[in-house]
Amino acid sequence: PDAERPDGQLPQAVDHLVLYDGTCGFCDASIQWLLDHDTRRRFHFAPLQGEQAARLRRAHPELPVDLDSVLLVERSAQGSVVCSRSTAVLSICRQLPAPWSWLAVFSVLPRVLRDAGYGLVARSRYRIWGRVDACRLPDPATAARFLS
Repeated sequence: PDAERPDGQLPQAVDHLVLYDGTCGFCDASIQWLLDHDTRRRFHFAPLQGEQAARLRRAHPELPVDLDSVLLVERSAQGSVVCSRSTAVLSICRQLPAPWSWLAVFSVLPRVLRDAGYGLVARSRYRIWGRVDACRLPDPATAARFLS
């Protein structure tokens, strides 16, 4: 991607940025799964603990500071649009090829119900999947899709 922008906006070549907990085993496995299934290579990635996430938080104070939510930041005509929790997951799924895009049908459920389910996973993720000391280094073929 192009050089990262200090103003908290997405780098020019990035339209879909997934922010994830870089020390969570489940999050790490989810990003690896997404790399395998994002055949159109739409998504870029950055850890919530990294500088790209810090820049976005400075520009968007409404972003959650906790690490229990995946965030999807997408470029739009109005600037950056941010989704979190179940909405982010379903928005990501919507952009994947079938059958994964079919999961977006769960968007019809009330957000409070979707986020309750998301919260159950988020609260138990370290206990079940553990922590990782650092983000796994991507292979050279996918390294350009990761921002710091």
